[in-house]
Amino acid sequence: MRYIRYCMRCVMPETKPDLFIDAEGVCSACRNYERRQAVDWDRRKRELQAILERYRPKDGQNYDCVVPVSGGKDSHFQTIRLLELGMNPLCVTATTDHLSPIGRRNIENLKKQGVDYVEVTTNPAVRRKINRLALTQVGDISWPEHVTIFTIPVRIAVQFGVSLIVWGENPQNEYGGPAGAAEDNVLTRRWLEEFGGLLGLRVSDLMGQDGIEPKHLIQYTYPGDDELRRVGVTGLFLGYYVPWDGYSNALYAQAHGFETYQRPVEGSLVNYENLDNAQTGIHDYFKFLKYGFGRATDLACMHVRRGRLSRADAVRLVRIHDGKFPWVYLGTPLEEIIETIDMTLEEFIRICDRFTNKKLFECDARGSLVKDKDGNLTKINYDNS
Repeated sequence: MRYIRYCMRCVMPETKPDLFIDAEGVCSACRNYERRQAVDWDRRKRELQAILERYRPKDGQNYDCVVPVSGGKDSHFQTIRLLELGMNPLCVTATTDHLSPIGRRNIENLKKQGVDYVEVTTNPAVRRKINRLALTQVGDISWPEHVTIFTIPVRIAVQFGVSLIVWGENPQNEYGGPAGAAEDNVLTRRWLEEFGGLLGLRVSDLMGQDGIEPKHLIQYTYPGDDELRRVGVTGLFLGYYVPWDGYSNALYAQAHGFETYQRPVEGSLVNYENLDNAQTGIHDYFKFLKYGFGRATDLACMHVRRGRLSRADAVRLVRIHDGKFPWVYLGTPLEEIIETIDMTLEEFIRICDRFTNKKLFECDARGSLVKDKDGNLTKINYDNS
C-alpha cells in the first residue's frame, strides 16, 4: 500500500500541488510562515502608506483604489483597514455562484462601513452552463467564480481609470507554493495566469460549447495589455504589508457587524469563513477527491502554525471533519444546488468517482471505491503521521 507523507509540523500532505516537504519533514507553507517572524512589520506599514499616497489622486476626483470584496471576513478587514488609512476605495464584487442569505447580509454590512460599491452579476443562464461544464471537465463547479474574482475587479479598474487594486492575502504565501510566487507582493498578469484558478480550462475553450458565444464571456475575459498600460493598473497584496491571519481578521470584522454562521460550516472547523456560496461544499469536496485533503486540513494547518492548535489535536479534527460527502452546505441540500445546473444526484456521483484519485483512497478487490453508508470514502493511512 502507498503511504502519504505529511508535514511533521502541520498536517498538510505531500499531495498538495506546489507544496514541497524538505529534508527535515517541514512543508514550504510552514517555512513561509516561519520567515514572517523576521519581518519588520513597522517598516512594511510605512512602505504601504507611501505606496497608497503615491497612487491617491491629488485632486480627489477619482477613487484611490479598487478593492475586490466578497463580503467575507477578509474583505471586511481589507476595506476597514484602508478606510482607517484614509483611503477612498471603490469596493467591487463579482457575484458569487449561489449566494447564501448570510452572504447577502454580510455584503450589505460591508457597504455600511462607508464605501461606494459595485456588484457585477454575470448572465445567470450562461453561468449555470459554465458551472456544469467546469464541474464535468475539470472538477470545479466554482470555476466561473474563481475566474471572475480576478477579471471583474481589473475590468472595473480599467473602466473607472483607477490604477491601484488592493487584494488581500497572497495565497501562495499562506498555503505554500513556488518561492518566487510566495515572495511576490504585486499582482502581475503572469501571477494571474499561473495561480488564477483556471485548472487548464481557458475561457476561450468555452466558446462553442452549449451555445456559449464570445459575447457571453466579456466579464470572464482579462483586459488587454494595452488597456492595462493605458490606465497603469497594478495591484498589491495587503497581506504582504500587514500580518495576515484569518481568525484575527474575523474578530475585527465581527466587531464591525460581520455575521458568522450558527455552527462550524460543513466540511470546515470554523464558523467565520466561506459563508457566501452554497456551492463551496462541492468545490472543497472535489479538492479532497483529487488531492486527499479539504478545507478542514487548510484551517487546521493555519491554526497549528500560529500556536492555537496542537498537531495532535489537528490530526483528530481533520479525521472528524475533512472530506465528508457534501450532502448539505450552509443548510442548502446538495440536490437543490445541482438541480440549478440540470444535474441529477446519480450523475453528480459518477463525476465525483471519475475525479477521485484512487491512489489516495481505499478500493475493493475489483478496484471500486469503498464508501460507507453516507457515501464517504476512506483515505489511506489517515493518521497523518
